[in-house]
Amino acid sequence: MGVAGTGKTTVGRLLADALGLPYAEGDAFHPAANVAKMSAGTPLDDADRWPWLDAIGAWVRDRAGRRGGVVAASSLKYAYRDRLRACAPGVVFVHLTGGRALIGERMAARTGHFMPPALLDSQFATLEPLRPDEAGVVVDVSGTPEEITERALAALRRLPAPQN
Repeated sequence: MGVAGTGKTTVGRLLADALGLPYAEGDAFHPAANVAKMSAGTPLDDADRWPWLDAIGAWVRDRAGRRGGVVAASSLKYAYRDRLRACAPGVVFVHLTGGRALIGERMAARTGHFMPPALLDSQFATLEPLRPDEAGVVVDVSGTPEEITERALAALRRLPAPQN
């Protein structure tokens, strides 16, 4: 999880590979209307996000009995993560985080993505960091994708074992 430009796709793929799990790109779950709205520079509202989150939640839930999976999705608000937890109670979040300047530079340098850098401020305004009651880790996005992934893996290893 995290704002646009934090490396969710790149780090998500690396994490999935390191853990031997399937990977899904959260953006692929967006309906065409959401992509068109964001491409036009208009932030999504909650009504736009609910079906997207439900589709992601279903993907995660379907993997619960098969060792899990890794999906990259912004999940910026507690309510969004709560909706994902309702679908898949064992979900664990990796919050990729960094400064506005670094993430803005990365967004400006990438090509072929529908999310324009102009929406980054709205993403930061919407972001609600993980709360103590949420299973997850916070990982700084400075450095290479490999370094970020290693920090994420180390943080995940330190999490307490899930209680069944």
